[in-house]
Amino acid sequence: MTSWITRDTFPAGRASAGLLHVSPEGDLVAPLAAADRTAALDLTAATLRAAGIGESDRVVVALNNDGEPTGSLMAQAAAEVAQAAASVGARGRMRLHTALEKVRATTLVITPTGAMDFLARLHLEFLLDPLDLELRHILLVGEIPSPSTYAQLASEFEASVRELYADPFFGVPIAQRAAADATYTPVREGLLGLAPVDKDAALDAPYAEGPAELIVTPAWHSTLGDATLRTGQVVRLSGGEQGVPAPAHTAGEHILVRGRWLSIPKVAAALTRIDGVTHWELRVTREGTLDAAALHVTFGRDSLVKNPMWKSRIVQALYALTPVSIDVVIEPDVAEERRPGTVTDERGHHLGRDRAHLA
Repeated sequence: MTSWITRDTFPAGRASAGLLHVSPEGDLVAPLAAADRTAALDLTAATLRAAGIGESDRVVVALNNDGEPTGSLMAQAAAEVAQAAASVGARGRMRLHTALEKVRATTLVITPTGAMDFLARLHLEFLLDPLDLELRHILLVGEIPSPSTYAQLASEFEASVRELYADPFFGVPIAQRAAADATYTPVREGLLGLAPVDKDAALDAPYAEGPAELIVTPAWHSTLGDATLRTGQVVRLSGGEQGVPAPAHTAGEHILVRGRWLSIPKVAAALTRIDGVTHWELRVTREGTLDAAALHVTFGRDSLVKNPMWKSRIVQALYALTPVSIDVVIEPDVAEERRPGTVTDERGHHLGRDRAHLA
């Protein structure tokens, strides 16, 4: 019998043995046996080839490596496909520019907002011409891009821009698409599909109109191969699609901020342990090139509003939960009545926490 799993219900890893994959937040632990690692590398290499990477390319992967295998996995697979590959992490933009020049890179693998931030800084801060890098390929992964991202990057770098879909549980790229493509092309059948947001049942193409959640079936994994993983990523189907479109939204108890999944219940639990907090609102924006998160906190006593120790406690509580930088804003007005916390996604990405309500 197939088990349906979300990030909230992912199996505990206390009994797992061997090499383990642990998410940056520590809430996802999965074993990666030798055969699993080999299968993950094979899938990644096949996806890179499908995205146009060949033997003459030199690849730089600029993705976070804080407990996440995607960057190093991508570089290792790219080294088998291309002439050379390096994983440099999400370093400062000028250092990334230096790495691209030193490697003589033809291909950059990066998040959509990371690419746009890099482009903006080349123009505004470093006064450098993007064309001087002579990139042939830009592969975007890990985020919901802003509408003009693909066209602007393609124009400014005169490069092929494609999106890789990486399994958000293991970081393994399993599909890719060009900007002009309405749907992904999976590297292997059966790995990527759609389900109703409120029902554990796979949808069959052609799809009917309405919201649907991306699901991953990691048949390559030795212990989770028979599971169906709900990604928390949602598409809005117009009806008649034969393939899986790119997600435009997220849903459920995790919100995607700067390419990382932030647990909303864990934020709520951390704040309930801090005396005096009567309400909080998590606001996520993308006013410039990057996501920004701010936690607006309301206290029940006036003496806490300007107390630096209480604000520091909240900052430290958030730091213990996630590597995502979250600003803490103390509201000047006091409210004695306790209210549940809220999430405001001004990007329009997160549809809500209750999947049943969204359906």
